[in-house]
Amino acid sequence: MFRLSNNLVGILNFITFLLSIPILWAGIWLRNKGASECEKFLDTPVIVLGVFLLVVSLAGLIGACCGVSWLLWVYLVVMFLLIVVLFCFTILTFVVTNKGAGKVLSDRGYKEYRLGDYSNWLQKRVTSGKNWSKIKSCLIDAKICSDFHQRYLNDTLTVLYTRHLSALQAGCCKPPDSCGFTYQNPTTWDKTTNVTSDPDCNAWDNQSNVLCFNCNSCKAGLLDNLKSDWKKVAVINIIFLVFLIIVYSIGCCAFRNNRSENAYFSGWKHT
Repeated sequence: MFRLSNNLVGILNFITFLLSIPILWAGIWLRNKGASECEKFLDTPVIVLGVFLLVVSLAGLIGACCGVSWLLWVYLVVMFLLIVVLFCFTILTFVVTNKGAGKVLSDRGYKEYRLGDYSNWLQKRVTSGKNWSKIKSCLIDAKICSDFHQRYLNDTLTVLYTRHLSALQAGCCKPPDSCGFTYQNPTTWDKTTNVTSDPDCNAWDNQSNVLCFNCNSCKAGLLDNLKSDWKKVAVINIIFLVFLIIVYSIGCCAFRNNRSENAYFSGWKHT
């Protein structure tokens, strides 16, 4: 006779199974219909996540509801590994986001972002040529600088300096203030002959698909966004971790129930 723990594990895994279907479908759709490199970049992780949830939920569902102990054992091993990985990732998140912040500028409504101020681990993963190409594609697709251009199109330079720009707008959509370029509009600046050691000044281009997307300031702006987002993710991870531990504990009870019932029926057959 099934007990409460088996029923709970079965219900939770049935819900997970239902959730895995649209996730898997979304990944397949992105692979076949993705129009940009940004969208295609997401297809494999989404498909892997969908397949993982599908397989694990089926193992837990069948193991708990049909009394298949070895499937439930596999489910518990995977859950334990997931808990360990999530715990390590949460610790890593707090470590790598502990460093770095935008520099406050006088008479400016926005901050200045320097790549070297952020975690070396994050820097390596963001600034590698292959990764940055895909990230840049996503930034362009998101129309961050197009919206920036439209929103502040009628601003004078003095007014633009007072705007509270986001890290990505300040780093990717305009050249660094140190370049001393002549302002035309928010995304059009005339280069001057001023000598500067900042490589971002040479990287700037007025073309809408270039701007400062190849600048270190843009990469630093993205890292600042990641830092903020990862801290929020870390909090969610802690809540999810507690939930997984509870589910794992219920799963252990269900596994013990299966073994007890199997032992009972085995003993009954021998009598």
